[in-house]
Amino acid sequence: MKRLSILGSTGSIGTSALDVVAMHSDRFDVRVLAAATNVDLLARQIQRFKPETVVVIDEFHANKLKERVSGNHIPEIVFGDQGYAHAASHDNVDLVLLAMVGAAGLMPAMAAIEAQKEVALANKETLVMAGELVMGLAREKGVTILPVDSEHSAIFQCLAGNRDRDAKKIFLTASGGPFRKTPAERFAAIKPEDALSHPTWNMGCKISIDSATLMNKGLEIIEAVHLFDMPVEQVEVLVHPQSIVHSMVGYNDGSVMAQMGVPDMKTAISLAFSWPERLDLGLDFPDFTSLNKGLSFEAPDTERFPSIGFAVEACTQKGTLPAVMNAANEVAVEAFLGLKIGFPGIFRIVETTMARHNRVDSPTLSDIVEADSWARHTAEALI
Repeated sequence: MKRLSILGSTGSIGTSALDVVAMHSDRFDVRVLAAATNVDLLARQIQRFKPETVVVIDEFHANKLKERVSGNHIPEIVFGDQGYAHAASHDNVDLVLLAMVGAAGLMPAMAAIEAQKEVALANKETLVMAGELVMGLAREKGVTILPVDSEHSAIFQCLAGNRDRDAKKIFLTASGGPFRKTPAERFAAIKPEDALSHPTWNMGCKISIDSATLMNKGLEIIEAVHLFDMPVEQVEVLVHPQSIVHSMVGYNDGSVMAQMGVPDMKTAISLAFSWPERLDLGLDFPDFTSLNKGLSFEAPDTERFPSIGFAVEACTQKGTLPAVMNAANEVAVEAFLGLKIGFPGIFRIVETTMARHNRVDSPTLSDIVEADSWARHTAEALI
């Protein structure tokens, strides 16, 4: 019985993770649930999974949750930064699923690693902001970080059983998002509801917008560099609209190994929970005979979608620039969803914020936090 802490339990990854737990209740025991403000769903999760501890964003929402929790099981309810750190380092937990959205996941990730918890990582921003520090601490503490992003889980699986030094290239696949064929001159007319309508995946708001701008793939490039110790020059993005091949690894003998499956995040989540075992999830295999046009791959259009270029630059320059890119993007996405800027404005805000930053090389954690704050203020001023 593996004891779990699920940070981000009310989001798309968190709810899928709890579906996996419900399917295999003989294998997993939820000890901690952490959310932000969705106390109604969190209250229902408490009733079903009976955790010891739950966390919300602030005291106001903690009090709202207390009003909704009833019955025989009343968990410990905590809140704020200290609450999330407590959730990530809880004594009665074996594995922490980090599924919080954005930069908010960094400090809980550090707390989990410091407490020597096994980490299932669905929060790519953690490695984008502070990949060298996070992976360095994980090595020091002997902590295993298992990727939950479908692409990085695929790479992890393709590397399994092979020597790392034989891997020469990562092929990171992307669906291309809802605007893969939309001309750039029509980008200004894009509305949030258009960008939230992903063609193949059911995801949360932030990641759906990032998929529409291809920033999600940019973040994943940086994540892959840190997770798999691969130079950025050896990570290639391929647009694959069918979302059947989740990513591939090329080896020095010319072999390419691919991981395929239907687009369902429960596969990657369950693998991180149970590795090296694989759990029966009741999912169908892809119906290859119905793919009459086959599986297609194409290069991303980096002129219409410059996010990949931003990420490669940030990864090459290193220092605090990746954290600045990430923070500016988070602010810009929120502004777009709030109808404060148009879709092309997301690119302009990120690019301008990055250009104005005085990069700090070999940053400490406090340097990264300061750069994150600077970028948010800068992006907000630009908006």
